Amino acid sequence: MDLNLNRADYLQVGVTSQKTMKLLPASKHRATQKVVVGDHDGIVMCFGMKKGEAVTVFKTLPGQKIARLELGGALNTPQEKIFIAAGSEIRGFTKRGKQFLSFETNLTESIKAMHISGSDLFLSASYIYNHYCDCKDQHYYLSGDKINDVICLPVERLLREVPVLACQDRVLRVLQGSDVTYEIEVPGPPTVLALHNGNGGDSGEDLLFGTSDGKLGLIQITTSKPIHKWEIRNEKKRGGILCVDSFDIVGDGVKDLLVGRDDGMVEVYSFDNANEPVLRFDHTLSESVTSIQGGCVGKDGYDEIVVSTYSGWITGLTTEPVHKESGPGEELKFNQEMQNKISSLRSELEQLQYKVLQEREKYQQSSQSSKAKSAVPSFSVNDKFTLNKDDASYSLILEVQTAIDNVLIQSDVPIDLLDVDKNSAVVSFSSCDSEIRSIEGQYGTLQAYVTPRIQPKTCQVRQYHIKPLSLHQRTHFIDHDRPMNTLTLTGQFSFSELHSWVVFCMPEVPEKPPAGECVTFYFQNTFLDTQLESTYRKGEGVFKSDNISTISILKDVLSKEATKRKINLNISYEINEVSVKHTLKLIHPKLEYQLLLAKKVQLIDALKELQVHEGNTNFLIPEYRCILEEADHLQEEYKKQPAHLERLYGMITDLFIDKFKFKGTNVKTKVPLLLEILDSYDQNALIAFFDAA
Repeated sequence: MDLNLNRADYLQVGVTSQKTMKLLPASKHRATQKVVVGDHDGIVMCFGMKKGEAVTVFKTLPGQKIARLELGGALNTPQEKIFIAAGSEIRGFTKRGKQFLSFETNLTESIKAMHISGSDLFLSASYIYNHYCDCKDQHYYLSGDKINDVICLPVERLLREVPVLACQDRVLRVLQGSDVTYEIEVPGPPTVLALHNGNGGDSGEDLLFGTSDGKLGLIQITTSKPIHKWEIRNEKKRGGILCVDSFDIVGDGVKDLLVGRDDGMVEVYSFDNANEPVLRFDHTLSESVTSIQGGCVGKDGYDEIVVSTYSGWITGLTTEPVHKESGPGEELKFNQEMQNKISSLRSELEQLQYKVLQEREKYQQSSQSSKAKSAVPSFSVNDKFTLNKDDASYSLILEVQTAIDNVLIQSDVPIDLLDVDKNSAVVSFSSCDSEIRSIEGQYGTLQAYVTPRIQPKTCQVRQYHIKPLSLHQRTHFIDHDRPMNTLTLTGQFSFSELHSWVVFCMPEVPEKPPAGECVTFYFQNTFLDTQLESTYRKGEGVFKSDNISTISILKDVLSKEATKRKINLNISYEINEVSVKHTLKLIHPKLEYQLLLAKKVQLIDALKELQVHEGNTNFLIPEYRCILEEADHLQEEYKKQPAHLERLYGMITDLFIDKFKFKGTNVKTKVPLLLEILDSYDQNALIAFFDAA
């Protein structure tokens, strides 16, 4: 059965955060529901739809930015009380808009995530988790990395409280009271948690998670261990997941999975006979989807998916058909309805145009008066700078509440800009040289100057640090059997000082020093698949890698940072000669593939000329015929990776220089000879050159 959904935009509020829109329970089956939403202006608005028009039920006064909105109520009753988190305060409203709760938590950080279960309130700020019952403090936990979401398995079904934290270090932490029962490693930094089917599934223990790199999974949280049910890898390279909901939109009696992503993608997954998710529908919006709900808003009897977007649009994807099949009388009524709607929209547009003119005149007068203060309009920027594991590049995503006029990217380190399918921007370069590819060892700052299409012209600057080991990503495991090189630092430095140096060098390390006296982090190089293990405590740091260049970069950067702080470092290292051959073997398949690709692309023009001359390709050997058939695909791939070969050459050159640098030999004069060997590449000849030099 095909799923056809039609888009209907209901209204626009202010900029919204993740999970700040909900549908209030319906009075009867498939009756229209009220929508409640909280925005960055601090306004909570509740509205319903009547004859195609949004009718406000209540609207609060502005206040602090609303970070979360949840529904609650007594267990096993309709959840129709509205709770919002703003700053460090929780406020509660009835469905009519009467405030019945104002609870100041006195947390030192702003609340980022919230879950409500009966009289229990589960909150998390950046690193702190708190559990309150009837507004009294019950439990507390300090996380080693940022907490992105919090949830509790259904108490009414399990008769026990099982809170779960989604933490930035790719871990779900299952709690009991103030202690961690166990940790679950997930394939990406988890951004959102939800109960499967809205109630924890058949067992009451089934938990959905979505990650910032677009993966989705289901885990059963048993008392002793997790059971991984299924996982959807992000094969289509879509955006990170911000919200999920369970609702039977297909109408087959089984709840479907609704997913909203930060690239504007809305997806519906149904479940097959084996309970595996299958994509049934997708729709692209022009901005990130902050909340998603299934229900009925536009018209009685027509189910729909309701979403809120970053800039505050509340939009429905409804099963209500656009063109209804009807008799002559019905058609007349429908036409009359359309006429009324058009005339009301026209008058609304005229009012808005008049209001804009008035405000513009007021602004001109105030800016020209002698007492005028600078009236620069403020605007929100939602940004994300993330490393893509697949092609070792960074994605810089910038989202503004109004149309973007231009973005100026400035970098004090060399970067390559890679074109992506979703990109509609026109790029122009200045003499100093958006997906961004950096080179490890070169570090600095990337600045984005964002100018929206508003008057008067204004601009915001965002800064992103390109770290010395920018292509490394946190991982849970490494292969301890690989040949490893070791760098050891000792000296009069504190645990937090060394931690700050590690934060400076590597991505995905929490800013706050972890609890305890000693910590170990594992990393993987997304480009070469080499690995790094870092273990450090007060006065000592040990770094192990199967890539000499990684150790060389760390040695240079850490000694530079220590010198800046006037700290005397004792540096020792153990170099494993076997690791060089091992790294060259890891580079080999990538280099061979790129050289072959370049060779094929060079042949395309000549082969096309022959084809035109001969009239067909029958005379060509199968290999050349295959190149012609795949010509477009090969050229597209080559265009996507313009500097891939140069990067591999650069890494081999660095490896060669670093190998001998640790022996105290300068081999820079031999680099031209190395490049000659690479141009007529043979793996054995390259290894022999490394051994002989």
